[in-house]
Amino acid sequence: MSGRRTRPVRLGPRAIAALVLISAIGVVAFGWPLLAGADSGLAHSQDAPWLFAALLPLLVGVVVAMIADSGLDAKAVATLGVLAAVGAALRPLGAGTAGLEPMFFLMVLSGRVLGPGFGFVLGSVTMFASALLTGGVGPWMPFQMLSMGWFAMGAGLLPGPDRLRGRAELLMLAAYGFVASFAYGTVMNLYGWTIVPGLGSGISFQPGDPLPENLVRFLAYCTATSLGWDLGRAVLTLVLTLTIGTTLLKALRRATRRAAFEAQVTFDAPGK
Repeated sequence: MSGRRTRPVRLGPRAIAALVLISAIGVVAFGWPLLAGADSGLAHSQDAPWLFAALLPLLVGVVVAMIADSGLDAKAVATLGVLAAVGAALRPLGAGTAGLEPMFFLMVLSGRVLGPGFGFVLGSVTMFASALLTGGVGPWMPFQMLSMGWFAMGAGLLPGPDRLRGRAELLMLAAYGFVASFAYGTVMNLYGWTIVPGLGSGISFQPGDPLPENLVRFLAYCTATSLGWDLGRAVLTLVLTLTIGTTLLKALRRATRRAAFEAQVTFDAPGK
């Protein structure tokens, strides 16, 4: 019954190029303070406007490239909007309480079913929508959009979407969600750590210091400030994936199959 399989939205060369470009910009935006000199400006609040200005057209570029490569239609865009709205609504349910953020498990399962390109756009758009919903718009928002895009994209890059199903797939997704939740927190810490005034000589970012020394301070900073928060996020993502992940995976695959995003439209000749 191969015709009943739900495949992730295919990534063509143009979509891959757009994802590589936007990810490269993100890596530079997060990491450049570690390599900058002591006399350079390091405030990410000054970086955010240009990063946001670059991020939005590139996100549109990814969507356009996916449409051109895969023939996505209005149903796919509607699915993106629905999932982003659900994710944005889930975020306030746990934000502010020990890192309990249920939107993360939805991003894992959506990225798995719909693929890395769709997952990246979904993660970024969901974070943008949730920021508007919760009043969380600020210089950190483009960095959150990038981090969540990578989070959902990673789920789409996991192996075996056509062969690995059932309990094995669920365990893999739960493990990914657990580990990637820490990764998300660590990446966002890198943004905050370089702009927060000195918290103490042992964990503060020191512009111009050797990279290994700053990385040791960064590890101490993560342990002291966000380890408990990241643990709460990771555990909740793990639990939700194991408990209701199977049901949601089936629902997402059923909706994707019925939408037939990549179905080819054909027309019969008149009179047939």
